[in-house]
Amino acid sequence: MATLLFGKPRAAAEGTRPRTAIIDIGSNSVRLVVYEGAARLPAILFNEKVMAGLGRGLAETGAIAPAALASARAALARFALLAGEMQVGELRTVATAAVRDARNGGELMAAAEAMGLEVELLSGQEEATASGLGVLSAIPDADGIVGDLGGGSLELVRVVAGTVTDRVSFPLGVLRLGAIRAQGRAAFDREVARMIDAAGWKGRCKGLPFYLVGGSWRSLAKLDMHLTAYPLPIVHNYPLAIDRIAELGRRVEGATKADLKTVPDLSSARIPTLADAAAVLLAIVRQLGSSGTIVSAYGLREGLLFQRLSPEERRMDPLIVAAREEGERLGRFPEHGDLLDAWIAPLFQDSRDWARLRHAACLLADVGWRANPEFRAERGMEIALHGNWVGIDAAGRAMVAQALYTSLGGATDRPQPLERLASPDALLEATKWGLAMRLGQRLSGGVAAPLKRSRLRVEHGSVILSLADGDEALWGEAVEKRHRALAGAMGLQPVVEA
Repeated sequence: MATLLFGKPRAAAEGTRPRTAIIDIGSNSVRLVVYEGAARLPAILFNEKVMAGLGRGLAETGAIAPAALASARAALARFALLAGEMQVGELRTVATAAVRDARNGGELMAAAEAMGLEVELLSGQEEATASGLGVLSAIPDADGIVGDLGGGSLELVRVVAGTVTDRVSFPLGVLRLGAIRAQGRAAFDREVARMIDAAGWKGRCKGLPFYLVGGSWRSLAKLDMHLTAYPLPIVHNYPLAIDRIAELGRRVEGATKADLKTVPDLSSARIPTLADAAAVLLAIVRQLGSSGTIVSAYGLREGLLFQRLSPEERRMDPLIVAAREEGERLGRFPEHGDLLDAWIAPLFQDSRDWARLRHAACLLADVGWRANPEFRAERGMEIALHGNWVGIDAAGRAMVAQALYTSLGGATDRPQPLERLASPDALLEATKWGLAMRLGQRLSGGVAAPLKRSRLRVEHGSVILSLADGDEALWGEAVEKRHRALAGAMGLQPVVEA
């Protein structure tokens, strides 16, 4: 259950939106995340972790080490104070495997409660459910098994059709794996196989993807992105092939800590766990029969937020929600994106997937207007490629980026790295979206009424622009030029009806 910080509501400062926060007391780290914005996909306002290592040595001693307890207590005191200073209205504190399993876990809970934090001790099933819902919040059409590798446990969750079904938790957290792997690779693989088989999960993911949740697995993906010179520094939705997992394991085993520290954005605290994380991942996907893996940046904490939404809110498309909010924040005319999408839609017979990407591009069509005119196209492309979007893969980001680049004055060029992320056909389609958006923006001046009174359609080999009586003056040199460019890209003729 959610609890207010120190039992008292915190009024948001004038002009700010309500804020919520989660303190996650995990087996490896203790983390505070503060959120603000739309309930369906709130923006992260603040994110800090302390690698307390509560689960380190737990399998051998049955208790959290004194140094780890001290580190966690200090982190909780800081986080409780920061949440108050940030005027967090609602703070939820949860604890997982290490606190759950340690004989002295109650000491940390008591210390937290003395600070005014009401700690929820999640069961393995609750932890698994939250992780599965977190993946669904960011990848709504996920169909496969979610694996959440924490410090003290590994949760497996079947997700399909927007729901969580079967769940199971194993004592295979990354801080416990070293002791099992010390018995040798064959013994390790047998032990993982025994656990999976005994739980009835052998072959459960045959032909389906395995969704990766947890810092150690995300670090593996970052290493692979570095080694393959992947052009997009976004780990969410990154596909990691099974044969690459084995290769990464070998690379990590043969690398020094100094070598791994050169990898951008790779936490040094995660380096000691990389080999174990690769070993258990390879063993798990082989037992499940997975077709491949997909990284999710969303997990337990996002699942806790998603869990509280109404069914209607859960069904909202997270990409469209986020793009609309960003467009309203950065654009000039809040209603324009949806109108623009409806206005250009008759020109295209896109699939459902491409139609939602086109819609997102239209919602973001005005995000570059504050930039220097010489760099508006680059600004739009950067927002599309590097924005905190979910519900979209790398190819989708590239299509939205191409549409914005073209719409904001970049013409029909193919700037790098778009050609490395999406197919030529996809980028050509997105270029047409951009030209149509550019026409709509110029015709209307960015306001609603001219779009509502005009129509755009394809008929008899022409792109026909229909203007209402009295709107003939809207047709000018700049509009004519953009109309001609759009029609030419589509292999058609421009025609105006007034």
